[in-house]
Amino acid sequence: METTSSLIQLIEESIRKNWNLDAMTNYKGATLQYKDVARKIEKMHILFEHAGIKKGDKIALCGRNSANWTATFLGVITYGAVAVPILHEFKADNVHNIVNHSEARMLFVGDQVWENFNEAAMPHLEGIIELKNFDLVVSRSQRLTYAREHLNEEFGKRYPCRFRADNVSYRREEPEELAVINYTSGTTGYSKGVMLPYRSIISNVVHIHKKVGLKPGDNVVSMLPLGHIFGLVFDFIYGVTVGAHLWFLTRMPSPKIIAESFAEIRPRVIACVPLIVEKIFKKNILPKVDNKLGKLLLKLPIVSDKIKEQIRTQAMEVFGGNFIEIVIGGAPFNPEVEAFLRKINFPYTIAYGMTEAAPLICHSRWDEIQYTSCGKTVSNMETKVLSSDPERIPGELVCRGINVMLGYYKNEEATAQAIDCNGWLHTGDMAIKDAEGNIFIKGRCKNILLTASGQNIYPEEIEARLNNMPFVNESLVILAGDKLIALVYPDNEEAFAQGMDKKALEAAIEVNRTELNKILPAYSQITRIKLYPEEFEKTAKKSIKRFLYQDINRHVFYRFNRLLKHDMVAQRLHPTISLQTRTLPD
Repeated sequence: METTSSLIQLIEESIRKNWNLDAMTNYKGATLQYKDVARKIEKMHILFEHAGIKKGDKIALCGRNSANWTATFLGVITYGAVAVPILHEFKADNVHNIVNHSEARMLFVGDQVWENFNEAAMPHLEGIIELKNFDLVVSRSQRLTYAREHLNEEFGKRYPCRFRADNVSYRREEPEELAVINYTSGTTGYSKGVMLPYRSIISNVVHIHKKVGLKPGDNVVSMLPLGHIFGLVFDFIYGVTVGAHLWFLTRMPSPKIIAESFAEIRPRVIACVPLIVEKIFKKNILPKVDNKLGKLLLKLPIVSDKIKEQIRTQAMEVFGGNFIEIVIGGAPFNPEVEAFLRKINFPYTIAYGMTEAAPLICHSRWDEIQYTSCGKTVSNMETKVLSSDPERIPGELVCRGINVMLGYYKNEEATAQAIDCNGWLHTGDMAIKDAEGNIFIKGRCKNILLTASGQNIYPEEIEARLNNMPFVNESLVILAGDKLIALVYPDNEEAFAQGMDKKALEAAIEVNRTELNKILPAYSQITRIKLYPEEFEKTAKKSIKRFLYQDINRHVFYRFNRLLKHDMVAQRLHPTISLQTRTLPD
């Protein structure tokens, strides 16, 4: 790829060059070629023009990943408007607040989420358009109504013969021009509008071009939500600029769906959060070697290479067997799963960043990255660790450079807290940085648990070990008084498969606690484990919303009673249904 300072130029050139190639496919649904995407973009421009949308106006998008979502986004930015992607997983009141706060003039919405919204709560919107068929479901503007009703007619007037690749000609943006306002889905429950200029996005895209190596026509499965910057840039925008064929699952990426779709699609690059990889390996790969014979064979030098190659092949086939590498980002990666991947030479890498850096701060190719690190600082950025000894003593990681945001929309106070007077963006993550520039994340600053003895404990490190133990789906470590307690959402499915009742499951979890404490320092040992009745609430990056679980006794008791009532009703209606495992706080 030739170096350019214009993202829109890259998009324009890719559309023209790859005119007859497949561009976007809804899995088990319709496919758009690049020429079809260009047609939709042009119609979007006509719609905006006749509706009175001006350069810099905000256009919001909220829906599951789809071909029409991506075509709409491209239409917005190439027109000169500002895109406001909103996670479809956000609750309705949060979506209402974001639409109002961003001052969006229009909202494009997926049919699956639209039924939960209330247009009266978004009084400043001039129109709401449903993404499935681009139907105008709410209009408060006569100009918009006319524009939508006469869209095909106006397109025909502008292109009376045929719309060709030569007709594709878009504006050129300024580097500091606002491209996207991306609202965070942090673990504090507070959404802030991150203002990302074009220079931060093009900087990320150019870096990915250099490191990944997709070619026109290569398949990419877009699993990460496009309402989050990781999926938006790493999958979608990068994929479009290279002429890739993007596939959208249009449903939750469960291990079963992934196995089915990936076998058919055979993607070349896979970007996902750790939770997906960890679930697949825990369910599909690790059981095959997590026994005495498997562990013995892996240790024997004569046969281990063949065994490793066999396991590696099996693991790669789960993901389609055709990929260059899997890029994992958005949350901490389980170190034991990572160690296993290293052992079998599996092509994975870690991408570290944050919405405020659009998103990359650290990223290295899979054959360059150091074990347990998140790679080296990306091009156009610099990093440092605020510590007296950055190579040994963790301190907060800060960064600055072209990738960094303009600030938070209409929130100068929060901007000043995030970016200091010297331009350093404070990540909120504790890290060390070795002499070669490899960065190792230790945990979130705000998640550090300080014991009565003065020891700093990173709960993520304990949780990662616990999550890899039998009958554990996920866990959360908290400090109650001066004692460490682990909340565990158990793998009830596995327990049921092994014929375990409640007492047997509790006994197995207690064995986990004992085994875990054997490898933990005395100051970070778990005093007690409580079983939690349901999956923990998470952000789009699949990070647990820790703030919800601080008053743990009250929270667990409330959840237990609510779910127990549900189970009791179900059992009255269907006597054959057995109650799920529930454990009250002591």
